[in-house]
Amino acid sequence: MGDPVADVGQAVPAELSSFVGRRRELARAASLLATERLVTLTGPAGIGKTRLAVRAVRTVTGADGLDTVWVDVSALPGFRRVVLEHRLIHGLAGREVLLVLDGCEQLGEAAAPLVENLLRWLPRVRVLITSQRRLALPGEAELAVPPLPLPPAPPDPAAPLPIDPIAGFAAVRLYEERARGADPFFELTERNAAAVAALCRSLDGIPGALELAAGRAHQYAPLQALRRLTAEPLAFLAGGAGRATLVDAERSLRLSSPAERLLWERLSVFAGPFDAAAVTEVCGFGELPPDAAARVLARLAPALLADGERPGRYRLPLSVRVYAARRLAHGSGGDGHTAALRHQERWRRLAREAAGLWREGAQTQARELALRELPELRAAMNPLSAAGPGAALEIAVDLWFLWSACGLVAEGRRHLERALALHPAPRPARALWLATWLVAGFGEADTCDPLLVEAWSTAVQEGEDACLAYLAHVRGTVALWGERYEDAAAEYAEALELLPPDPGFGPGREVLRAARTLALARTGPPGTRARAKSGPGEGICPGEGAPPAEAGAPPAADADPWARSWERYARAVAESRAGRPERARTELLRALETQLALDDRLGQSFSAELLAELEAAQGHYESSALLLGAVRRTRPAAACAPRALGILRDRMPPGTLRAAYAQGARTALRALLPEL
Repeated sequence: MGDPVADVGQAVPAELSSFVGRRRELARAASLLATERLVTLTGPAGIGKTRLAVRAVRTVTGADGLDTVWVDVSALPGFRRVVLEHRLIHGLAGREVLLVLDGCEQLGEAAAPLVENLLRWLPRVRVLITSQRRLALPGEAELAVPPLPLPPAPPDPAAPLPIDPIAGFAAVRLYEERARGADPFFELTERNAAAVAALCRSLDGIPGALELAAGRAHQYAPLQALRRLTAEPLAFLAGGAGRATLVDAERSLRLSSPAERLLWERLSVFAGPFDAAAVTEVCGFGELPPDAAARVLARLAPALLADGERPGRYRLPLSVRVYAARRLAHGSGGDGHTAALRHQERWRRLAREAAGLWREGAQTQARELALRELPELRAAMNPLSAAGPGAALEIAVDLWFLWSACGLVAEGRRHLERALALHPAPRPARALWLATWLVAGFGEADTCDPLLVEAWSTAVQEGEDACLAYLAHVRGTVALWGERYEDAAAEYAEALELLPPDPGFGPGREVLRAARTLALARTGPPGTRARAKSGPGEGICPGEGAPPAEAGAPPAADADPWARSWERYARAVAESRAGRPERARTELLRALETQLALDDRLGQSFSAELLAELEAAQGHYESSALLLGAVRRTRPAAACAPRALGILRDRMPPGTLRAAYAQGARTALRALLPEL
C-alpha cells in the first residue's frame, strides 16, 4: 500500500518571483509557527496568504529541519472531508511535521471539524492554515494578512510627486518589479509615479490584483489603466489584466452559504468602508434581517479588507465588489433596488446631520463627518441610482458647506451639473442656487447669468424666500468680482432683508453679513469711513475713523466660525486701506486659522495674498514671495494678479523671486505662518 499522504500532499511550492514586503507579517508568522500548534493566515482572495505561507514555511523549516506536508485543498475537488481526514491521520501518525492546508475555505463548514480531529489524533503535528475564514477553534492563532502598504493620496492631485517616497512603498515596488518583468523597458518616472500610486490605491494594495495589472504594463500605461479602472472597473477586471481576480471573487461567493452570498451581494452597494451599524441598516431586510446580517458580517470579516484607521470597519476588495454588484443587479426579487434605496436614505440623513452640525457652529466636526463618509455620499449622489436625480440633488444641497467652504468646489459642481442635467423640468430652485453660487463665487461670475435667471424664476414659483435671498447674495458676489463694490453692498443688504429667520438650509445670516462687510470695506477711497444704510449690527466696515470694535476683538458671528473668518478678512482689508498694517495682520492670521482648519482654499488665497502685500510693503520680500507661491494653486484663475507680485517684481532680482516663489509652492501655507 502506498503512502496515503502522497495522494493528497505535495512539495512546498517554488517561489518563482521576488518576495516583496511583508517583513513584519513574515516575522509574526514565523514566531507563531514556533510556538503555536494551529496558525491561520486569513484574508481576502489575492491578498498573498499562500505566498506568505510559503516563505514562512521555508524560514521555519530551514531553521529547525522540520518536515513539511503541503496540501493544496483547491486541487482536491473530489475529496470528501472524511477521506482527506483519514489519509492525513494514517499518513502522519507518529511523525513530527508541519502540515499546511492551503485554501482551507474550500472545505466550507467541514474545515473546522477536520482540523480539530487532526490536532486531536496527531499530537506531534503543527498545522498552518490559509483561509478566507477563521476556524474558531480553541487555541487558534490568527494572523490577518493586510494589503501591501500604499502611498497616501496627495493633498493636491495636480501637483507632481517625487519618485523616492512613492517607490519606497511595498505596493509600488511590487507593481514596478512585475511591470518590468512584463515589459523590460518599463520604468518608474516622475511622469508616471503619481498614476502608479493611484492605480495601487485603486486596487487596494492587493498583491494578486497588482501583479495582474502590472502584467499588462506593455498594453496599458499606468495612467491609461487607472482611467479604465476608474471608469469601467468591470470591463478592466474582466479583461486579461483582471480575469483571475474575478475568478477569485466568484470562488469566494460560491464557497459561501446562501446567507453569506446574499450579504456579499448587498455589501456591493457600499463604495467605501462600512461598519456593523451601516450593514444592518442597509443590508438587513427580507431574507436577511438585521440581526442575521450582523452575524454573517462577523463570519465574513476575515475575507474583507479591514480599515486600518478605524477598527470595526471593513470594505470589499474591488474585484469582489464588481462581481457582487453584477450579481446584485441581475438578481431577482428587487434586492438591488431595495439595498440602493436604503443606502441612499442612510447617507441622505447623514448629509442632513452634517449640515446641522455646521449650522450649530461645530464646523470642524461637520467637515470631518462629511469627509469620512465621502465615498458613500458620492455613491448616494449618483443621479442614476434608485432614487433618481432628485435625491442626489438633495444630498448635494445639504453638503453646500463642503463644496463652498472646505475646498471641494470642483467636485460639488460636478455632482450638481450631472444631477441637474438628468432632472426633469422644473429643476429645483435650491440646487440651481447652489450651482450658481459655485460658478459665480469662485471666479466665473461672467458665465452664471443663464443659471441665475432660471434659479430666480424657479425660486419665485416655488415660494423659496431663502433661495431668493441667496440669489441676491450671488448677484452681490458677481458685482464684487466685477469690482462694483457699492452694487455688491446693496445686493448683500437685500439678501439680508429677504433671508428668513430660519432658512433651514444653506449659509446663515452671518455669511451674508460678512460678505456685505467685505463689500463696504472696498467702497470709498482709502482712509475714509464707508457709509451705507444698514440695520442694527449689520457690520459697517471701518475706514480711517474709529473702528466699530477694538482691533482683534471677535466679530459678532461667533456661531459661525467660517463667516467669522471672512469678516476678519474684511476687517483686515479695511485696516490695510486705513494704513494700520499691524491690525490687518492680526485679523488675517486669525482668519487663516479657521480657513486652514476648514480647508477654505478661496479664503486662504485672499488672506495669504493680502498678508503678502503687507509683508512686501514692509520690505519682507522673501516672506511675501513664499506666501504667494504657497497659494498659487488655490487662487481662482479669474482673480487679478496679486498687488504684492507687482511690488516684488520691482524690488527683487528675477532669479531670486522665482526661487522664493518656487520654494513657497513646495511649502504648505500652514508651515509659513509661524515665521510671520
